[in-house]
Amino acid sequence: MNDMEMMENENIIVLTDEDGVDVEFEFCASVMYEGNEYVVLLPIEDDDGEVVILQVMEDENADEDDEATYVGVEDDEVLQAVFELFKEQAGDEFDFED
Repeated sequence: MNDMEMMENENIIVLTDEDGVDVEFEFCASVMYEGNEYVVLLPIEDDDGEVVILQVMEDENADEDDEATYVGVEDDEVLQAVFELFKEQAGDEFDFED
């Protein structure tokens, strides 16, 4: 594996859906909004260009080595606000369609 492949793989997050299926995402950004952390992910297998926004939940009882839990965001206003912050932060890296 060359360095470019390694760098690309470091941005890959594998999440397990409710059916137990592993899905690969490219990590685009971490966004703070109203005291909560959200991650913006781009599905690897999906070509529609739509991002996935998940809230990062910390487990107070977890060890430092435990992985974070990602929760879907139901509130459309929060989704839109986080996406707008993401666009401001990463506007030069992505081509956004209005």
